[in-house]
Amino acid sequence: MKYFIHTYGCQMNVHDSEKIAGILEEMGYSLCDRVEDADIVVFNTCCIRETAEQKIYGHIGAIKKLKRINPHLIAVVCGCMSQQEGAAQRIRESYPFVDIVLGTSNLSLLKEAVEAAQRKNKFYNVDFVPYKEEDFAQARSSYPNGWVNINYGCNNFCTYCIVPYVRGREHSRPLDDVMAEVHRLLDEGYKEITLLGQNVNSYGHDLPDGVNFARLLREIGQLPGKFRLRFMTSHPKDLSDEVIDVIAQYPNICNNIHLPVQSGSTEILRRMNRRYTREDYLSLTEKIKAKLPDVGITTDIMVGFPGETDADFEDTLDLVRKVGFSSAFCFVYSRRKGTPAYNMEQLPYAVKKERITKLIATQNEVTKAISATMVGNRFEVLVEGENSRYKDTMCGRTESNRLVNFKCDKSLVGRFVWVEIERAGSATLWGKVVAEEK
Repeated sequence: MKYFIHTYGCQMNVHDSEKIAGILEEMGYSLCDRVEDADIVVFNTCCIRETAEQKIYGHIGAIKKLKRINPHLIAVVCGCMSQQEGAAQRIRESYPFVDIVLGTSNLSLLKEAVEAAQRKNKFYNVDFVPYKEEDFAQARSSYPNGWVNINYGCNNFCTYCIVPYVRGREHSRPLDDVMAEVHRLLDEGYKEITLLGQNVNSYGHDLPDGVNFARLLREIGQLPGKFRLRFMTSHPKDLSDEVIDVIAQYPNICNNIHLPVQSGSTEILRRMNRRYTREDYLSLTEKIKAKLPDVGITTDIMVGFPGETDADFEDTLDLVRKVGFSSAFCFVYSRRKGTPAYNMEQLPYAVKKERITKLIATQNEVTKAISATMVGNRFEVLVEGENSRYKDTMCGRTESNRLVNFKCDKSLVGRFVWVEIERAGSATLWGKVVAEEK
């Protein structure tokens, strides 16, 4: 029996797909490379933007033809999209060939659901249920990086964001559980640990004994051995001085912080319910740079939010230049039903299109300038694997999370090498290996 998983969206979904794979492999399924060869097809969905959601529905629709060819094929839809209000009913009515619909918090029901589908019974359940990380076997697919969830859900309720409604309220995993998983990954040879949460900075607020994110970083940072520790995502309002100090103290914790700003305008930030100002963000990034030399600050930026004026957008461009983000995920605001911003007066598409083009061009200039300063210098890189875009080329990341392409033997995957940067594109670096980890 074979399985195939379509994964959409963020790193949280990538890790959820590893859990889905683990459950299916325990049931006797094995991974296949083509959806046409699968006995079970899983759509692990995202609904953060409308365009992504419509694309997913199109992909689900294509399964109808495969079900005609293979009547025993089991189709599963799970994740954030199916957790939205009314989505499960829409799938039931418009896509009756889908056998299983699960939400974001009940992946533990997947085995039961598959067994029901094998008996030709439909299984729909998007109720929030108690969630425990230890419920899951995991078929990890991201070596040498291991994902580790530290908290789930979100309490922030930014006015544009659907996440609190589909992921639920925020709750933290016990410190001992997180540490046990980190120890297992290091014992298995993983060289990079990435802590995941909708807002990692608020980790521990619901745990006893004063556990917080800084303490968790300190506990992992002082573990022996050569490895890297990363985390995402950080909310600027909750990134404390203590966390910055811990990053500076422990060499294993990467000098790289993903810090979504969303907008450079204080007024738009207020309308977004982000609970910080433009000045707060600039002050925070200056503090980070002062304590973490060579830090790479990455971000998410939205254009076209309701009420955004030309002056607001110019504030965003100015902030991009002032902060000097090493990279930024730039996107157009997407209206999501059920969020407060859905009912705000929307901007014309032409305005959004013009602004996203300008924003990307501005960020490309910043990234290109940073890349130019790296040429001729040497950086330690963790070899991740082959770069599928370039023949016979391996790739890996610097501590500041810049992607580097180079030639080396495949046996070095999961090892640290020193790479001298020979040339740079806007976002891509090219170099040669000058020393290998012994």
